[in-house]
Amino acid sequence: MRRDNQTSVSEFLLLGLPIWPGHQGMFFTLFLGMYLTTVLGNLLIILLFRLDSRLHTPMYFFLSHLAFSDISLSSVTVPKMFIDMHTGQQSIPYVGCISQLYFFLLFVGLDNFLLAVMAYDRYVAICHPLHYTTIMREGLCALLVAASWIISCGSALLHTLLLVRLSFCADNVITHFFCDLTVLLKLSCSDISLNELVIFTEGGMLSFLPLAIVLGSYFRIGTIILKAPSTKRLLKAISTCGSHLSVVSLYYGAFAGVYFFSSSWDSKDIIASVMYMVVTPMLNPFIYSLRNRDIKQALEMFVNRVNLFKW
Repeated sequence: MRRDNQTSVSEFLLLGLPIWPGHQGMFFTLFLGMYLTTVLGNLLIILLFRLDSRLHTPMYFFLSHLAFSDISLSSVTVPKMFIDMHTGQQSIPYVGCISQLYFFLLFVGLDNFLLAVMAYDRYVAICHPLHYTTIMREGLCALLVAASWIISCGSALLHTLLLVRLSFCADNVITHFFCDLTVLLKLSCSDISLNELVIFTEGGMLSFLPLAIVLGSYFRIGTIILKAPSTKRLLKAISTCGSHLSVVSLYYGAFAGVYFFSSSWDSKDIIASVMYMVVTPMLNPFIYSLRNRDIKQALEMFVNRVNLFKW
């Protein structure tokens, strides 16, 4: 049963969602529909970006990466939840749990940084419109996305490596539907002071930095609008920033629900987690497609191409 000298646990038990057995089928169907909508909707965003040259701009370049990150974030946890609900076998191997944790942290961090990069892009578009193409050149956009990936991978790897050095003894029951870092630390029978220190310092800093960029960008946008208020300028700002601001509000609202306004194990925590990993990635394509004229036009052209191909 020993995997190595540091742990005597070969698997963990995920308690899953607190759903009555008689309601399992209904919730399975509901979450399956939401997950498929997430995957198909975000894949459509990526496909439209690839096919329509009018979308080859910095904003849609960042949006395509956000769509990929949203698909990946949902796919890290939700399919395992489906298997547990369908089979009733709620165990997950030690290696599988650690892998799930790593990719979960990776794509959570990537989402965070991509939203910050998109906020900076909106700031440049509103506050420096004449220099937008010069500032947001292709090389800088690629560098910002690459930096987001590298920082997210490094942070996730750091927390994962610090976790695998810990020992896990008799208690292997995870009171959640995925391998959450805070829950795993509570199960450890080793000293977790270093883990908590890194979470508080490095994790807090990497969480605060993107949020500070988002808030700073929109503060500057608001300042520019208020300096010379006009209906035309306000409408332009809403059309330019409305979709991203909606996504940011949804993202950080769900984040706050998980980590600030919920206890470790109750229905409120589960609802917030589902919002964060299922609902938010599902709604992002709808927010951008319903509020964005370019996406609508690209979608109409794509549908016309498909219909023409059928004929």
